[in-house]
Amino acid sequence: MQTDRHPGRSAVRRSRTILAAGLLAGLLALSGCGAGDTASDASSGDSKKAISADERGAADAAAGKTAQDPQETGGSSAEKKPDALPAGTHVIRTATLSVEVKSVPKAAAAARSVAEGSGGLVAREETERVDDTHEMSHIVLRVPQSEYDAVLRDLAGAGKLLSRTSSAKDVTDQVVDVASRIATQRASVARVRKLMDRAEKLTDVVALEGELSSRQASLESLLAQQESLKDRTTLATITLDLSEPETMAKDGDDDPGFLDALGGGWHAFVTMLRWLAMAVGAAAPFLATAAVLLLLWRLLQGRLPGRRAPRAPERSESSSTPPAS
Repeated sequence: MQTDRHPGRSAVRRSRTILAAGLLAGLLALSGCGAGDTASDASSGDSKKAISADERGAADAAAGKTAQDPQETGGSSAEKKPDALPAGTHVIRTATLSVEVKSVPKAAAAARSVAEGSGGLVAREETERVDDTHEMSHIVLRVPQSEYDAVLRDLAGAGKLLSRTSSAKDVTDQVVDVASRIATQRASVARVRKLMDRAEKLTDVVALEGELSSRQASLESLLAQQESLKDRTTLATITLDLSEPETMAKDGDDDPGFLDALGGGWHAFVTMLRWLAMAVGAAAPFLATAAVLLLLWRLLQGRLPGRRAPRAPERSESSSTPPAS
């Protein structure tokens, strides 16, 4: 019988074998539990957890951490084309001009021609006549950003510049933020629609419809903000106030002629007659009352002496005649 010369090595080998077997059994048990948990989570997941996971996925997609669908990727790249312009900035420009011109209609027509010739348009125009002597016009023009300075020079040179104010507001951060939120919201809406297609329970469908309606409304609001920003950063706004000098209407009054004197005299005559008529009308009630009182006084005065005259002689005759004997 042959004995083992190295009993310590045999013990180490047996312990290693037992340890390896235990580790293998543990790994098998963990893999089985993981598979069971995954299957149970897939079968028992509700719509709210799926929506929150979709939100995280949409945020990662907007940040560039995950890949998006081909349609979504094409839409976001099309929207971000303006951000990739060499300028890299989005500015809202506005200006207000007040110009004194000889003829407001001619200056307004020239302003319209300048705006339309630069590729812009007339947003609003208001013209009024002041004191029947001169006109004033208020015009709002929308012109491309590239033609903004040239149009301002043309409008300011149309006459005497009374005032000019201009401002520029950088909204690049706001444009980028709105574009990012739109991409995120679109991805979220698309994923909610996919969940609706897979939903089987009526309660899940109702909850998903309400969530979809809310997110669609938010998306439409963001799209409206983006459209407004695009319009204001693409076209600058110029407000033009045109007026005529007040002294132009008085130039012909320096040398008045016969017709001017005749017109002035007639105006004074008519004014006098008008004031006389007003005075007579105001005094008419008093004059009528005085005439009535005067007429009554005369009537009374004429009747009273006529009654007293016959009585006086009778009394005198009777007093002077002696009584008969």
